[in-house]
Amino acid sequence: MESTENMTLLPANGGPTTRSRLLLASVILMSVSACAASGLSTATGPSRKAILATTADQQIPGVKVIAVNQQTVQMLALPEANNSFADAIGNAQPIGTVVGVGDALEVTIWEAPPALLFGGGTYETRIGSTLQGSRPGVLPDLVVDPSGTINIPFAGQVPAAGRSLRQIEQSIVSRLVGKAHKPQVVVRLARNATANVAVLGDVGEAGRYPLTPRGERLLDALALAGGTRQAVERMTVQVTRGNRTATMPLQDVVRDARQNIVLQSDDIVTALYQPYSFTVLGAAGKNEEVRFEGVGLSLSKALGRIGGLQDMRADPKGVFLFRWEQPERVRGLVPSEALQPGNPVPVIYRVDLREPQTYFAAQNFAMRDGDVMFVSNSSAADFQRFVNILASSVLPAVSVSNSVRSF
Repeated sequence: MESTENMTLLPANGGPTTRSRLLLASVILMSVSACAASGLSTATGPSRKAILATTADQQIPGVKVIAVNQQTVQMLALPEANNSFADAIGNAQPIGTVVGVGDALEVTIWEAPPALLFGGGTYETRIGSTLQGSRPGVLPDLVVDPSGTINIPFAGQVPAAGRSLRQIEQSIVSRLVGKAHKPQVVVRLARNATANVAVLGDVGEAGRYPLTPRGERLLDALALAGGTRQAVERMTVQVTRGNRTATMPLQDVVRDARQNIVLQSDDIVTALYQPYSFTVLGAAGKNEEVRFEGVGLSLSKALGRIGGLQDMRADPKGVFLFRWEQPERVRGLVPSEALQPGNPVPVIYRVDLREPQTYFAAQNFAMRDGDVMFVSNSSAADFQRFVNILASSVLPAVSVSNSVRSF
């Protein structure tokens, strides 16, 4: 008589033995336990239902979920805080109207005939007689010394730093009265050593460039630096003057002459290529920080830049955009009791790509610097992932069972 163990191991119909079934059941239970313990059966981020649930019952205090649709886009279409160059920075007076230490001045002095000190002489006339006249006396370039003065023959040390060219002319004339015969003086800025603008960033040649009495403007400074290395529509320009800073797309400066402001000494112009960015996570075409330009980026274009959604993983109803909004921008979208002046509001925008109208709204929904886009996994993708992990554990056990049966 064969033992019970031998009888259950090889049944007459050739199917799996009781021991084989127990072995498979044990492997499956261990696999399920391991998956549950390690979290491998779930996505690496929250599901759509989890996000909606945590905000619905206020597990995340203060967070609001807002659907992206045409109404939302219209309510968000408020003008941003005015940060234009014309309003935030403004035009400056052309350089050369005020002299600084280190500048070089060209001084020209005339005297009425008979000239006593500068440029006297006689001239022959066509009728054979002579005429007493004067020639201009041009002094070599005079550099404003650390004391802020220039030295003029017969006039002495003349204050120059911090004064206009006209004021310097008047000072020289007043000092020459009684020494020269009816002197006339013209002062010109020969070389600018102090009035410069710094041009930095993604330009042909960054450096410090001198400003002239012509009154160089913002686009002039960029041209002096060799222009931008990238296309105009992808560049953003930042201007810093003292403690004031403003940033604009270069394309807007080219289009609006008001924004092409006159620069002043020590202004800093920085050309930035795609200075803004958003981060994408989850079941998107790629997970990374995506940079974009100052002219802005719509939600639809942002989805295109990340390669769309992963067909086998993503939940098309579970695309979320996490953002901090100013209270005045979400008034009417968020309950008034959640709005406090000056305190940013945490908002989650939900994008349902199953709805056709969402694609129209996405064309006008603007991305913001620092946005975080998250694409949740679909429940089918989570289940498929679990099945794949389970199969990788069970299939070797099935092979073992088949091997046992072969004996």
